[in-house]
Amino acid sequence: MRCRKIWSRKTGAAAAAALAAVWMAAVPAAAAEKGGVDISTAYPGITVKAGESVSFPLDFASLDGEGHDVALSVTELPEDWSGYFRGKSSEITKVHVNAPTDAAEAEDIDAEFSLSIPAETGEGVYELALEADAGAGQTDTLELEVTVSAEESGQSNFTSEYPEQQGASGTAFSFDTTIVNNRGTNQSYSLAAEAPAGWQVTFTPSGESANVANLSVDAGGSQGITIGVTPPEDVEKGTYTIPCTAVSANDTLTLELSVDITGTYELQLSTPDGRLSFDAYENKESSVTLSITNTGNVDLTNLNLTSSAPTDWEVRFDESTIDALEAGATKEITAYVKPCEDAITGDYVTSITVSNSEAKAGADFRVSVKTSTTWGIAAIAVIVVLVCGLGFIFKKYGRR
Repeated sequence: MRCRKIWSRKTGAAAAAALAAVWMAAVPAAAAEKGGVDISTAYPGITVKAGESVSFPLDFASLDGEGHDVALSVTELPEDWSGYFRGKSSEITKVHVNAPTDAAEAEDIDAEFSLSIPAETGEGVYELALEADAGAGQTDTLELEVTVSAEESGQSNFTSEYPEQQGASGTAFSFDTTIVNNRGTNQSYSLAAEAPAGWQVTFTPSGESANVANLSVDAGGSQGITIGVTPPEDVEKGTYTIPCTAVSANDTLTLELSVDITGTYELQLSTPDGRLSFDAYENKESSVTLSITNTGNVDLTNLNLTSSAPTDWEVRFDESTIDALEAGATKEITAYVKPCEDAITGDYVTSITVSNSEAKAGADFRVSVKTSTTWGIAAIAVIVVLVCGLGFIFKKYGRR
């Protein structure tokens, strides 16, 4: 009876050891079957046209919490089709998958599989397979399905709600545009514009502040872009066209923007020598030559001259209206200023303005009112007469 118990304990221990050995062997086998890495893509099935090139963005994740150098290969590919793995701008054969802090966290790796479909490919559904090998028998396979169709899956477009704008030179124009990607795969678009010399064109994604030269638009998605157009300060009046393009591997999208420059309306009022002061005498006209220049780039018409002077002063012009003044041209006009009869000696301000409905310019002139020289001579004469008279009186009666 005792021997049987001993035998039973030995038999039980042996059985437990055998079971543990089987379990220990099964764990690596299960891990190897599951694989140390996972390879996936957001869109494993797409529809394309024959002759197109498409890309599958790839995601990788470590399933065992360890880092892996993963070898990439194509295990199944239709005849005459070609494809390769790409990381950023280079062709790659391996990727490194870091051990995530969370076992369920996927590693964000910038890699994709680029596929080219021959132009002579017939319509139908084609299958291909990609393999990620982490070594030690740890592999994972990604199966892809490509449907080749003669029908266009959707025409992408590049549009603006208001492609035509108007403004004066010096205005910075802003166009709200949208790129719609109707393809079955993500598209990376290069942005460009053909603007006249001296013009500046920028592309800014909606909601951002940085200018870009290219951007990515998800399959079936859209992206808003603000196109800034700044003409040079000396731009001439006229209508200008700015063709814009968004080019990807599969699309060449065009958008034509139009800017109507109405011109710059500017005037300058001064004198030929730049002096804004002159002398005048009470109740007498004094003349000053005005220099009126059209400093804009548009001809101006129906310019009127007006003035603002002290009370009871008079101001007139030899021409109070300029019918036309070409861009860059200068015209001289004489203004006559007459202080009032009882004007006191001193400095006064008279303002002169030239304007029309589009432009205006003015200048303030300092008018120094002087005493008339006639009265000065008369005063001197009176003084001389008085002196002479006093001298005669003293001479005749001074000895008495």
